[in-house]
Amino acid sequence: MSLESDFDRRHLARAIELAERGRGSVSPNPLVGAVIARGEALLGEGYHRELGGPHAEVEAIRDAAGADLRGATLYVSLEPCCHEGRTPPCTEAILRAGIARVVVASDDPSPHASGRGLGILRDEGVEVLVADGELASRARALNQPFRKRARTGRSWVLFKSAVTLDGKVATASGDSRWISCEESRKLVHRWRAECDAVAVGIGTALTDDPQLTARIEGVRRQPRRIVFDSLGRLPLQTKLVRDARSVPLTVVVSRAAPRAATEALEAHGVDVLVAPGENEPARVRSALEQLGAAGISSILLEGGPHLAGAFLDAGELDEIRLFLAPLLLGGRTARNPIEGEGADAIAGATRAGTLDCERVGDDLLISARVREW
Repeated sequence: MSLESDFDRRHLARAIELAERGRGSVSPNPLVGAVIARGEALLGEGYHRELGGPHAEVEAIRDAAGADLRGATLYVSLEPCCHEGRTPPCTEAILRAGIARVVVASDDPSPHASGRGLGILRDEGVEVLVADGELASRARALNQPFRKRARTGRSWVLFKSAVTLDGKVATASGDSRWISCEESRKLVHRWRAECDAVAVGIGTALTDDPQLTARIEGVRRQPRRIVFDSLGRLPLQTKLVRDARSVPLTVVVSRAAPRAATEALEAHGVDVLVAPGENEPARVRSALEQLGAAGISSILLEGGPHLAGAFLDAGELDEIRLFLAPLLLGGRTARNPIEGEGADAIAGATRAGTLDCERVGDDLLISARVREW
């Protein structure tokens, strides 16, 4: 439903803006912001700050302490919950406060929600409006990981890569440090802090011996590290394994992985996940289902090209962010960012739904949402 008044649009936009502040702290819960107002007058505002903490609606009601909320309007970026979880239902808090009108930016596709909260509010005489258009799109974009996991059970995947002007990510010998500039690399650390997990393939793990941690100020939690390693070849002396007891590490193996290898990894504090399937794309889907069931809503996929190709072939790349660096590499055998089987014809290519571009230091950052949830 289109919102007619400027203050309705302004208050709802503020709720969406507030929701963003919880990024990196509330997963697997969604990002939610809320504003309480009477006409133009702002009475209270809040957002979901941390997992297990009060929801945005309750924070806004508390922020409005002392104000008479009877007849006021609540603006919220996601439909209010009506079930008992880590916190009581927000619908009860809204009704107790005497709020007469609720304006919602986006739906909650979870099986235990999906319109139920709005139905309860309507049954109790609360006027409910659900926005459409640009504000609704912004609110849905805010919670793509939550929405995908709610609808499919699988983790949402953001693929990141740095490429040269001629589309290469490494020389034929495997050298790739550094294609992107320092500002771009700092931004990647922020994305790590915002995602539940960071994933690479065994080739990247063996070549780079990465830490896959977020090394910037203000990190609230470190992401789980994930290595896709069909045969359990990850050496025990790597940084990833040495830090496994302090920063969680999952190694995804196939049924062909030797038992001795997986038991050695587990003895060093590594979680071993067995992903069945007749090929790599099938094993990718199985892994995402198991990771989603374990509460992993979002994964930052950092490579390499072989693993990225398996994700593309599986249809599991949801968003792509490419740093385009002002370099020309050349070389017939230099690496491409995504390999795999790919499409046989242009008509079969995966087409992104959105495309944005911005300057980051010396690089251009190209962002594309491949799927909307």
